[in-house]
Formats: sequence, C-alpha cells, structure tokens
Amino acid sequence: MSTVSAESTGTTRAPHGTPERAAPAPLAPAARLLPALGAVYRAQLSRARVARIPLLFVATFQSVGIMVLMRGVVDGGSEARAVVAGASVLVVAFVALNLLAQYFGQLRAQGGLDHYATLPVPPAAVVLGAAGAYASFTVPGTIVTAVIGSVLFGLPLTHLWVLVAVIPLAGAALAGLGAALGLLAPRQELATLLGQLGMSAALLLGVLPAERMPGPIVWARDLLPSTYGVEAMARTFDAHPDWPAVALDLAVCAGVGVVSLAVATWAYRRAAVR
Repeated sequence: MSTVSAESTGTTRAPHGTPERAAPAPLAPAARLLPALGAVYRAQLSRARVARIPLLFVATFQSVGIMVLMRGVVDGGSEARAVVAGASVLVVAFVALNLLAQYFGQLRAQGGLDHYATLPVPPAAVVLGAAGAYASFTVPGTIVTAVIGSVLFGLPLTHLWVLVAVIPLAGAALAGLGAALGLLAPRQELATLLGQLGMSAALLLGVLPAERMPGPIVWARDLLPSTYGVEAMARTFDAHPDWPAVALDLAVCAGVGVVSLAVATWAYRRAAVR
C-alpha cells in the first residue's frame, strides 16, 4: 500500500500529529496607475467601439443641424463664432457627459463595479480609462462639425488646431462630470436623466450666443465646464486672437477637469464599497 508524504499534499504535521495546512500564497501586488490606465482604456475603447460609433454620428448630425438652423438667425460676427464653437463642443458633451453618465449608471445598477473591485486596478485608472475612451470618440465628430460650421458661417479655418487642446480638456471636464453623475445617482434611470439634462445645458448655454441671454442665465453659463472650451475656441476665430485669454480659458477648463475627475474617482470608491 503506497503512502503519500506530507510535503506532496501541501500540509505539515503538528507536534502531536495533527495536519496543518500551509499558509496561502500572498496576493499579487496592485497594478501601477499608468499600466492599469492603459489596460482599462484599451478595453473600454474596444468594447464601446461598435455600440458608440452610431451614436457619434447622431451627435455630429445633431450639432450640424443646429448650426444650419442658427444660420437663418445669425449672420456673422461674435454670434456666429459662438454658435460654431458651441456646436463643436456639444459633440464632446453628448459623448463624454451624456453617454458616460449612462454607462456608469448602468455599470452600478448591474453590479459591474464588483468586477472592477476584484481586480488589482486603482480606482483612478478605472475612471480615467473609461473617461478617456469615451472622450476619444468625440475627436472625429468635433473636427467635422468645426470645419462645416466654419465654412457655413464664413469663418477662418486657420486656428482650428486649437481643437487639439479644446477636445481633451473639455472632454476631461465633461467626462469627469458625467462619471460622477452616473456613480452618484441612486438609480440607473436617474443617471440617464441627469446625463440628458447636462447635455441639454451644454446645448442651451453653449450654442446660444451669450449676448442674447439674461443676466442670471449668463451666471449659470459660467458654471458649466464646457463653457470655457467654447470661449477658447470662439476667440480663435478673430483676425487677431487674444491668446492670453485663450490660454486662461483652457487653464480653467483643465482645472475643472482635474476637480471633476477627482470627484468621479471618489464617487467610484464610494459606490464600489456598497
């Protein structure tokens, strides 16, 4: 009759002959932020590509349609610059704010946060990776909208390179806000509603010229993160842009983006432990 040694069974013998199981192996260390961020970004980008591209066409068509309608009301000048800049940033708001709020609301309602909680991934990597992936979908639509609007209203195309800064900064601010709304909403339906309201605010306060708004509405406009991206882009349509003012608007947008993403990370931690 064969015997099996204690070493082969992974157990040890106590002094009195009682078997004791060996200590479990330590867990793998948590992943660093940047590698985890890259992994989450690639996963979200591939997962959302099929589902979100049709919605990106809807966002672009919506913004172009708004500019066509406003062309019958606005002839040119500062109002035309505001319309084109606001419609371009509206594409970012549709995807980064509205769709991201719906995504995180759905993720929380269906228990998807439990999956990420079991992975050795920092919470900031989950939020930043998803926000970056959704914001990336806004690039083609924003560029197409800006070019069509500039041609439609006879604005120069010279400084449209400013979109290289406007898209990521406005996208970060709006994506952080959208993620926070989706994670803090107690129900999935409420997250969807808040995302829709946020996009409507970006539409009404960003596309309509500020000169035609009453005072209290202008104050509310200053609280919207995308406003500063709209202002920065609108200034570049001038013959001689005020670059310090453009840089200041972009700096404010960046600061709001850092705060909103930090709030979204805190909201993720809060929702994941429940």
